[in-house]
Formats: sequence, structure tokens, C-alpha cells
Amino acid sequence: MQRTIGLIGGMSWESTAIYYKEINEIVRQRRGGLASADILLRSVDFNYIVTLQNAGDWTQAAAYLAGIARQLVDAGANCILICTNTMHVIADIVAAELSVPFIHIIDVTAAALLAASYKRPLLLGTRYTMEQPFYGDRLRQRFGLSPVIPAEDERSRINDVIFDELCRGALSDLSRHEVVDIIAHGRTRGADAVILGCTEIGLLIGPQHSELPVFDSARLHARAAADFAEGKLSLGVVSRSSGR
Repeated sequence: MQRTIGLIGGMSWESTAIYYKEINEIVRQRRGGLASADILLRSVDFNYIVTLQNAGDWTQAAAYLAGIARQLVDAGANCILICTNTMHVIADIVAAELSVPFIHIIDVTAAALLAASYKRPLLLGTRYTMEQPFYGDRLRQRFGLSPVIPAEDERSRINDVIFDELCRGALSDLSRHEVVDIIAHGRTRGADAVILGCTEIGLLIGPQHSELPVFDSARLHARAAADFAEGKLSLGVVSRSSGR
């Protein structure tokens, strides 16, 4: 019997669709026939989340997502995932509220990098992800990685591509070329891999576009969820308090 996966999505729904498809495809490939995943999905209004982000109101954001997580657990979820990198800024607060495992996107991604023997990943994501300490510090302190952060103008451009294009379902060849150039610049600065540290970036950039090995956080996170459902996950689960 599969365990039930709890997803908090909608940030944006463009990438949440990747999670749903990826998890179900993995389960079908493994189990065959008409098998699919047992999933509880709560998709939020991204406009509300962005309003909280812009205001720097992470306390309210944490309370909101923690409440949703508890609702999913009450409905039968055996684990929780937040289907976005940026909102992992408050992941530990959410995890501490839960009586079930919280599968952490940074931990899952870092574990994949270490398994492949990469140490200096170029981190691509929103400004929050690239500039606030929650992401880079976790990579350094928990996993001994040395992330390479894009230059200020590159961070600004990536952030614009994410919010103005990818989260709105728009794909631009020009933007793809610009991000590819940013990856190439990261390589000259010593990066040995690239983290697609925004769940939408994989819509624009794939392994075929990059000079560096690509680690797509959304797909790695989805695979970890499928592994958990089948009792195979040994990495990427945040320790939680018994807060309930």
C-alpha cells in the first residue's frame, strides 16, 4: 500500500503541474499497469504569496503554509512537500508543526549533487533564493557545498524571467539564451554544476542547454516524494518536533 503524498502547490501552478506529472509517471513506471500516486494537493493563490514575499512578511507566510500543511495531514497525508524553492525560507517553521515527515527541497537537491561528486553548484533561482542565507547557508553548513551565486545584474535578470515570464506560462528563446550565458559565466567562476533552484526554471532550461550538469530541484523533489510513497526515501527529510 502506498503512502499518501501531501503537496502544497500553486507557487506557481506552472511548476506544480510538473510535480503532479512527474510523481505519477515515476509510480506508473515502477508499478506498471494503471498505477498512479496517492496524492493530496492544495494549490494556493500565488498572488497572495507574492504579496507576502514583497512585504517581507515571512511570519504570516509561515503561519499560512503551516496551517495548510496541518490540514493536509488531517486529511491523510503521510508527508508534506512545499512545491517551491523560495518558500523554503520558512520550511523549518512549517516542519516543526508537523507530525509527519517534511521532504525538504534543498536537502534532496544537495544529496543528488553529493552523490554525483559535485561541490560548487551555480545557484539559479529567485532573488530570495539567491540572496537570502536560507539556501546557500544550508548547502554550506549541512552538506559542505560551496555554491556559486550569480552577479547582481544576473540575479536581477533571472528573477525577472521567473516572475514576468515563467510563472505566467511564457517561454522566450531570448531569455533562454541569456540564462545559458549566465551558466557559462558561472563555469568560468569555478562552478562545476548548476542547481535549477526555482521550480519553474526547468520549463526553460534542460540538460541540453547547459555546459554544466543540471540538477532540477523540482524533478528531484518529485522523485523524492515518489520514493517516500514506496518506502524508499532515506535522504532529504527534515527532523521535526512532535508539535502536535
